[in-house]
Amino acid sequence: MTDLSHFPITRKWPATNPDVIQLYSFPTPNGVKASIMLEEIGLPYEAHKVTLSDADVKSPEFLSLNPNNKIPAIIDPHGPDGAPIGLFESGAILIYLAEKSGKLMGSNPVEKAKIIQWLMFQMGGLGPMLGQLGFFFKFAGAAIEDPRPRDRYINESKRLLAVLEKQLEGQDWIAGDYSIADIAIAPWLRAIDFYEAGAVLDWDNHPNLDAYLDRFQERPAVQKGLVTPPRD
Repeated sequence: MTDLSHFPITRKWPATNPDVIQLYSFPTPNGVKASIMLEEIGLPYEAHKVTLSDADVKSPEFLSLNPNNKIPAIIDPHGPDGAPIGLFESGAILIYLAEKSGKLMGSNPVEKAKIIQWLMFQMGGLGPMLGQLGFFFKFAGAAIEDPRPRDRYINESKRLLAVLEKQLEGQDWIAGDYSIADIAIAPWLRAIDFYEAGAVLDWDNHPNLDAYLDRFQERPAVQKGLVTPPRD
């Protein structure tokens, strides 16, 4: 049995089976990327609920694995050299698991490059912009009287949605076949409904995106990953 005792995070979230991947997460748009990916590729894993409270994400145990205090993070007891490895950042986790399993990142270097470019589109653009939109449209930032921050993120989010709408013309998935690009992008599109921002983003004028999100949510692995670990 693999010894994970040198990972301090296991003191707060003990591993029941240390021989499988340990997932530390919460079902947010970023968090579910890792759980959906693990479900899609079929690698055994154990999910630990790490809430967004300071008591969890800013605890010494969690910071020992992710000094940036954000979910998700993983420990793979069987890393590339056979030794355990800990990882944080959802995009890095997706790439690592795709390479480990040989799935969902294309079958040749050209396909891989195109998939990674759309993954970076989500990491650098779609996720941050929609996250800020949520803050200024629904959450605490909505109380700010100055409309400029809110308008900036609304307009930039609309621009990014238009890019995706065009990319999906005539195809089911973002980069050809279903891939880690979709696992990164689609959960953030789901957040638009949570932010109650569909109207301001003209979601009804994006039929390709609407159908795309339906296809994504119909996948059994997605349905399982969206509720892993459970909120309650």
